Amino acid sequence: MKTVSMSGSLRKNVGKKDAKHLRREGLVPCVVYGGEEQVRFSVAATEFKNLLFTPDTHYVELNIDGEKTMAILQEVQYHPVSDEVLHADFLRIFDEKPIVISVPVKTIGVSKGVLQGGKLVTKIRKMKLKGLPNDIPQYVEVDISDLDIAQNIKVEDIKVENVELLDVKSAIVVWIQPTRQKK
Repeated sequence: MKTVSMSGSLRKNVGKKDAKHLRREGLVPCVVYGGEEQVRFSVAATEFKNLLFTPDTHYVELNIDGEKTMAILQEVQYHPVSDEVLHADFLRIFDEKPIVISVPVKTIGVSKGVLQGGKLVTKIRKMKLKGLPNDIPQYVEVDISDLDIAQNIKVEDIKVENVELLDVKSAIVVWIQPTRQKK
């Protein structure tokens, strides 16, 4: 899976006043959970661009005052009006401990139903996976070459090695929608 690097500095004070002061300076207060202790730090708001504004899922290599940590973005809080990043939570990852992460769905192949005039509809764009960090794929591949009009692929039909799919098994991932015809 792709990795994005972010560098930040430890926060000396914690609280509402300190967070407001950091935001005025163009920084985002953040926390890393997991491991022995929580680490509170701040990162420049511009560093979130490569992490948030992409359809891909990334691991994050955090460099906090020279100490490097691998993590995933757990949660982001946005300003309700301006959509600026207000706060971010990261989860430290370890090679031997499974993680839960959402990974994009990528369709491969050309469907017979699409060639006959049907429309490919993607119902689930990201699937929730649980597995070791080294086993998580960059995206979940769904082969649609055998789909005809009005056929679908469900979560239970998809297999990913060494990873557990956490979405509802009967949920439809992609299907070929029939077109309306005039009579």
